[in-house]
Amino acid sequence: MKTAVKTVLYTLKKWQDRNREEVTKSVCSATMNVGKISGGLYIEMSTPKRMQLVIPFLPLVRMLVLHPTTQEEKEVSEGETALKEKMDRLLEDEALHGAVAGVSIRHAYSGEVVYEKNAHLRLTPASNTKLFTGAAALETLGSEYTFTTELWTDGGIDDGTLEGNLYLKGKGDPTLTVEDLDAMAVSLREKGIKEVTGDVIADDSWYDKIRLSPGILWSQESEYYASQVSALTVSPDQDYDAGTVLIRVTPGKKEGQPASIKVTPDNEYVAILNRTKTGKAKTEDELKVEREHGTNKILVEGTLEVGDPVSKSWVAVFEPTGLVTELFHQSLVKQGVRVKGSRTTFAETPERATRLYEHSSMPLKELFLPFMKLSNNGHAEVLVKEMGKVVHDEGSWEKGLEVIGAKMRCLGVNMDTIQLNDGSGMSATNFIPAHEISQLLFQVQEKEWFPEFRRSLPVAGNERRFVGGTLRQRMQGTSAEGNVRAKTGTLSGVSSLSGYVTTKDREPLIFAMVFNHFLSEDVDEIEDRLAVILSEHQLSV
Repeated sequence: MKTAVKTVLYTLKKWQDRNREEVTKSVCSATMNVGKISGGLYIEMSTPKRMQLVIPFLPLVRMLVLHPTTQEEKEVSEGETALKEKMDRLLEDEALHGAVAGVSIRHAYSGEVVYEKNAHLRLTPASNTKLFTGAAALETLGSEYTFTTELWTDGGIDDGTLEGNLYLKGKGDPTLTVEDLDAMAVSLREKGIKEVTGDVIADDSWYDKIRLSPGILWSQESEYYASQVSALTVSPDQDYDAGTVLIRVTPGKKEGQPASIKVTPDNEYVAILNRTKTGKAKTEDELKVEREHGTNKILVEGTLEVGDPVSKSWVAVFEPTGLVTELFHQSLVKQGVRVKGSRTTFAETPERATRLYEHSSMPLKELFLPFMKLSNNGHAEVLVKEMGKVVHDEGSWEKGLEVIGAKMRCLGVNMDTIQLNDGSGMSATNFIPAHEISQLLFQVQEKEWFPEFRRSLPVAGNERRFVGGTLRQRMQGTSAEGNVRAKTGTLSGVSSLSGYVTTKDREPLIFAMVFNHFLSEDVDEIEDRLAVILSEHQLSV
């Protein structure tokens, strides 16, 4: 009953602030009808559980507003006042002088705001943008959704020979690996195919040809977190950084020797320029691994010491579709399948082609672990394009962002005060108020897919990589450890942390904090202190 009353109070506040239509929009999980009865206005709420709550409006106002507050309400008010004092003191930290802090804290049950500061200012949220992308993807695609990669042919099979072309059609799977390509080649061998008379053709037409989101700078193009987006792409390992290769650099056994370099997956699509040496790294150039702009030449230069551990770097490739064709041809060779035609052709699969094989990715609920725990930018942008393709039959950022906007409105988020230019948060021109982040986190709790959404959020202080994620080294040894589940976000001069926490007196809260324009190296410590304050606080004092 306490939860229901809080929900009604929150709804009444909305009624005061907005008109009837906007109140209805603000709750995605419940339909409200406002009408009249003999006692005055009433609010009727029907929830997904088919429960109804009809409350006389004016008598309720008299009861809640005109009557004296109860002792419990007074105590809660005192607890919130004490929390406000703690928050205000924390946000006066010297590291935030001249910066902007947007903070919004709510009761998780009712959505009622407990504390806010600059909560309606539009700020750059960095990877907190993924909360919006992720919620829209689960709502649009569903937690069981999978991506497929397919083999097609426009010819026939005769005595071990495929008379025609072989098409490798990608549909956006960001978790495709060399092992999956090998399995495709095995499937052809099992059909008795030993030769392809035509070409092996790569089809990445499921998405448009724009490879980089608007937020990527040219200087970031070789970074793994800024990889190009293609409907046909491959990942080097189980972090699933699609469109990248892993570069391992091992120092020589003696000073003066060059380091040895290994590329995963092994391929000739990228060319390594080895300008390394083994020496005294503390006094000489540090190791640098970078792809030259507009090419697949990867420059590795710098100095390592004898006995140094292997250095690992993930580098984004130029035109990732080409890397897949190179690797798939290797898989065909391993299975003894000979290709007489070209293996570097790109075209769409004909409508009359015959499908030979289909590989399905892990379901979306499993993909959400590397996506959210490790804050995988490539996954976010693939999800944007996939939503555009599924809803509007156009795999583009423009159409995908339209879908996100529509789903957010359904969830009661005020998109009139939000600007999104990508799905990952790399863009410095994404603008979201902290109030709308906490609003989203409140509304999604009623969704069937919320358990998967919540499970995907990093857990403070848990050192297991796919549990703690980007929070695995933070808030250890505090009351926030294992308690706070939240999404991080980081850009130059930008930091954010938003999620869920339970107070000392077991009150679940939602928090969103976004910091912009700070000059210190980072403000992680302030974010952590804020989360710890919430976990240690007692609202009922």
